[in-house]
Amino acid sequence: MTHVRTVLVVDGDNTMRETLREQLTRDQAFAVTEAASAREAEANLFNGDASFAAVIMDAVLPDGDGHAVCARLRASGLSMPVILLNGANRVSPAGDTITIAKPFRLSELMTRLNARLGVERTVTGAAPAIRIGRFMLRGDEKALHTDDGTRIRLTEKETAILTFLHAKDGQPVSRAELLRDVWGYNPAVTTHTLETHIYRLRRKIEANPAKAELLLTDAGGYRLIRD
Repeated sequence: MTHVRTVLVVDGDNTMRETLREQLTRDQAFAVTEAASAREAEANLFNGDASFAAVIMDAVLPDGDGHAVCARLRASGLSMPVILLNGANRVSPAGDTITIAKPFRLSELMTRLNARLGVERTVTGAAPAIRIGRFMLRGDEKALHTDDGTRIRLTEKETAILTFLHAKDGQPVSRAELLRDVWGYNPAVTTHTLETHIYRLRRKIEANPAKAELLLTDAGGYRLIRD
């Protein structure tokens, strides 16, 4: 039986909470608890019996600041990932915190959440294949498939990197962002670790790894040509 993890969604906008609930529960991967204010969020986090796998919280709440709630959450010793829906260019509180600027794509939010929690799913459900050049990436299998029937195995991190870059619609992603959102603020992880994974991925997907055509180095980071 699949373990369903609970996500706390904190937003003063009823429509946004409903949208996030629908997205999170679509494939029954997550259950959702809702809070419309900082007070309700803290009641759930500090006084309730629920155990949350992650928190998705607006940075601007009707009765407070999401950043401040996040700081109190960290100070209390709670370490679950937090995604702050952040309309302003502000530095996130310390800890396992991801900031997504508004407006954002739901697919990007789900990709980041799934990558952080190690969930092998995509936004639409049971890991549909996604096109990357001549390959079809199947996240549930952690494998690339070609039209001639070749199957190339991937590691969990290789799958997460490709899925994350694919969700960016061909835009460059910095090394820091990949280290943060795929590995999650782990001080033991270095840029060298990331570059090793990129090197191995290129050996699997590029016709000539020395002259990459799919997984490009761009703007101090990496960019994936999707199709």
